[in-house]
Amino acid sequence: MLKDRTMAEKPEEAELKARLSAARNRLAAQQMQIKEHKLPVLVLMEGWGTAGKGSTIGQVIRNIDPRFFKVVSLEKATEEERRKPFLSRYFTNIPEAGKFVFLDSGWMDEVTKLCLHEKLDGKAYEMKIDSIRRFERQLTDNGYLVLKFFFHIGEKEQKKRIDSLLEDIDTKWRVSDSDKWQNKHYDKCMEVYDRYLEVTNAPSAPWYIVDAKSRKWAELQVLETLTEGIDIALQNSALAVPLLQNVFPLVKMPKLEEIPLDVMMEEEEYKEELDRLQEHLRELHNRLYRKQVPVIIAYEGWDAAGKGGNIKRITEALDPRGFEVHPIASPEPHEKARHYLWRFWSRLPKTGHIAIFDRSWYGRVMVERLEGFCSENDWKRAYNEMNEFEKELSDWGAVIIKFWVQIDKDTQLQRFELRQNTPEKRWKITDEDWRNREKWDAYEAAVNEMIQKTSTVYAPWHILESVDKKYARIKALKIIIEEIEKAL
Repeated sequence: MLKDRTMAEKPEEAELKARLSAARNRLAAQQMQIKEHKLPVLVLMEGWGTAGKGSTIGQVIRNIDPRFFKVVSLEKATEEERRKPFLSRYFTNIPEAGKFVFLDSGWMDEVTKLCLHEKLDGKAYEMKIDSIRRFERQLTDNGYLVLKFFFHIGEKEQKKRIDSLLEDIDTKWRVSDSDKWQNKHYDKCMEVYDRYLEVTNAPSAPWYIVDAKSRKWAELQVLETLTEGIDIALQNSALAVPLLQNVFPLVKMPKLEEIPLDVMMEEEEYKEELDRLQEHLRELHNRLYRKQVPVIIAYEGWDAAGKGGNIKRITEALDPRGFEVHPIASPEPHEKARHYLWRFWSRLPKTGHIAIFDRSWYGRVMVERLEGFCSENDWKRAYNEMNEFEKELSDWGAVIIKFWVQIDKDTQLQRFELRQNTPEKRWKITDEDWRNREKWDAYEAAVNEMIQKTSTVYAPWHILESVDKKYARIKALKIIIEEIEKAL
């Protein structure tokens, strides 16, 4: 995309000035339309060092109300960020609905630097490229406008700018060692950049090559592309997105009604097993930290099925400094204004730590589906998106354990009535629980579909028969221990 590229011809000064004025006014008017239509806009600025990415961002944002944008500069990953999945720091910086985020370098810069310095082999590079394609496609499928600009200058022009900046004591700090290395190895960088741009150039998130030799001309190219992209996105905001075929290997799962629930455990056996398994898990937690393996445990299940008690028996065995339980309720306004997976990306554990989710991202295909909180196209797309999310976590090295806590309808009624009639337990029962119970059959059908479509070989579902809570707790502990031991 860069080699032998014929760049658009720079207009004459008078035309350039007139078009710049028109584009600036157009963007200033569009910001209210973006807010009204709740369109999130992510602008990624990549390119050669000293090509003017930062100064162009500075010029563009002058046309936008400061309340509607954020500029993020993501350079070398911190130690904390390196202990999270590759895409984590980018996903957590996506914009809210109706706002802009401008990224001064991002995932392209990170991957190409690793490639240039030979820190990525061929397989690892391809995995990162797949991750990036999925990430960008998920954003655009969920209504984000993603605009990617590459600022292009020639080798001689870059050298001229570097020398000019180095000559002035007040600007020499703007030239990094990376810029100098890049210019010295310009042809090698060109090869890597060209290959990257080719394989990540998608119809929904294409690359725009900016002729950055003139700063005003670069600004005009960005502004006109940005404003045109916004207009198209506003026109197409109601369009449904085609559903992708699942490409991940699945584990065959039984339907909920086929699962026998008469399994039980005696009290004495339960206590012995609980002590033994908790002690084993305690030892494994130390090894997890030493080997820096992250663990993600997601609980879903019927109301009153015993998720809380099950989680409690796990956390009793863990060092409190090394785990966190995330009770997931309805999204807060700032969470609702972003991609539905954003609040889970932002709660992922560091390597060596454990994150336990009491309810999870699967709300998208259960409560959000059945209560009409998202469109049919949204929840049908979500099966594949959640498989992709978990694939990212698995490729990162995480142990992923997903539990569905199963009871029958009669057991739920007994537990509801017990909560209702016991003052110290009454806080556990809500009107919403009773309303959800009336939709038991619809929820059961949704859960069956969810389990069938998202039980992958790298993140399978485990059913916990919980009419006898003691049995379910012991089974959960055994599964967790087994999965962690496999990873270790």
